[in-house]
Amino acid sequence: MIEDESATDDAFRALAEPRRRAILRLVATDELAAGEIAAAFDVTRTAISQHLTVLREAGLVNERRAGTRRLYRARPEGLAGLRRFLDEMWSDALDVGRRLVEADRAAGEPGLESDVA
Repeated sequence: MIEDESATDDAFRALAEPRRRAILRLVATDELAAGEIAAAFDVTRTAISQHLTVLREAGLVNERRAGTRRLYRARPEGLAGLRRFLDEMWSDALDVGRRLVEADRAAGEPGLESDVA
């Protein structure tokens, strides 16, 4: 479980930077070469390479070599920990909301049972 949390923390840290999120969007549906990714931004290829390294180390992208080119594609499974975290948080928030509505109904109309499941 701690390993999962560590991977989720790494993914959150990697995605905290806006360019990395933009890079992940670019490679979400297509495998792209590092040069193609760099062409989409107003920063050096070295900067994009560093961003790609962070994303790869966080498990969010795969790197494949084809000759001298490095090709990148998003790893959907790399987002699994983030997805679980957000799903749990959302579920907890909905539970709190449900309890508040039930408490409000019970306080407003004594003797009336809640029909919210």
